Amino acid sequence: MKVLKFGGTSVGSAQRIKDVATLICRNSKDIVVLSAMSGTTNSLVEISDYLYKKNRDGANEVINRLSSKYSDVINDLYGTKEYKEKAKEVISYIFNDIRSMVKDLFTLFEERIILAQGELMSTALMDLYLKEKGVNSVILPALDYMRTDKNAEPDLKYIKGNLKLLFEKNREADVYITQGYICRNAYGEIDNLQRGGSDYTASLAGAAMQAEEIQIWTDIDGMHNNDPRIVKETSPVRQLNFDEAAELAYFGAKILHPTCILPAKMNNIPVRLLNTMQPDAWGTTISNETEKGKIKAIAAKDNIIAIKIKSGRMLLATGFLRKVFEIFETFHTPIDMVTTSEVGVSVTIDNDRKLEEIVDDLKKFGTVTVDKDMVIVCVVGDMVWDNLGFEAKTINALKDIPVRMISYGGSNYNVSLLIKASDKKRALQALSNNLF
Repeated sequence: MKVLKFGGTSVGSAQRIKDVATLICRNSKDIVVLSAMSGTTNSLVEISDYLYKKNRDGANEVINRLSSKYSDVINDLYGTKEYKEKAKEVISYIFNDIRSMVKDLFTLFEERIILAQGELMSTALMDLYLKEKGVNSVILPALDYMRTDKNAEPDLKYIKGNLKLLFEKNREADVYITQGYICRNAYGEIDNLQRGGSDYTASLAGAAMQAEEIQIWTDIDGMHNNDPRIVKETSPVRQLNFDEAAELAYFGAKILHPTCILPAKMNNIPVRLLNTMQPDAWGTTISNETEKGKIKAIAAKDNIIAIKIKSGRMLLATGFLRKVFEIFETFHTPIDMVTTSEVGVSVTIDNDRKLEEIVDDLKKFGTVTVDKDMVIVCVVGDMVWDNLGFEAKTINALKDIPVRMISYGGSNYNVSLLIKASDKKRALQALSNNLF
């Protein structure tokens, strides 16, 4: 059994749904995880925003526009009157539920219910289309097995037990369809997985069922060795270690969320990144295997802020770093990079929400300098320290570009460099030219 996840663009139109259905039917007994149709979640967020502001007319206008879009998809998707009517009935029921939320009292509870409707609609449309084509398809409702605990983390034991129970009850089916992103929380309320969304669902379902492979289908042919929007002549990376993939995802490779592959990694299940527009392309395989002695890819993380704390008291001062890091912890602000010297420490953050308060507290310990509009460039591969020359090649590629910070040795998989945003394009191209 495999788990196949298809993102919003992959099911973004009637034709795309038909194409995905063809891919699904190449094998049997697979679990298929679907995101909401592209644009749907944004519309549902917009509806919620209007309802928070008590603007009923604005909410109803977006609801009507979204409902009309789904009516068009239904007319284009199904070939028989019977299934068009079935689909219209299901979708009308969901939109009536959304319209029932247009009231004075609107809270986070109602918002989460509204945000869940996109995945419920996409899976209903796919299930009915497969049935019209004679495929024995069944929906495994995510709200019946996907649950988070009181810490908003996946309840792995509950997920495994309930998903297997649903699977056993429907063993005769050829294809199993389920919703990505949505779940119930520890109190039984409709909620969502947030980080990684549908990718996280696929990874959790694959781990629960001990799948042979998890496939993430998008509109890109795997993870590229650099940003194809900026750099000329990039190419897909054929193989990545889970840790390499997590580094790339964290530092800017948007195709994958850094946390969503952890269940696959822990259960030793390979993840493949594939392209619905080019289904026969190899894509990228992510596993626990490491290709020795190779630089794999480059990623960049934007909107970085560098903070330097310089203090004569730091020299040999026990507890100085602890006090600095506790300030960031107090304001719930994660740190990306750290470099230290005898008289100071530099760190980077990607969130300026509490910057003023953080700087105020840091001034108790020394002189504080802030640099905005920075970018972290991350070079990923087999970066074990005794692999001669990899870090030197990386730094040499940027010999004509000012580098604010360098981080190396924190893991065996990356070298990170902090540069000005204005130098990003030049840096990424120079690294590609020199490393690949």
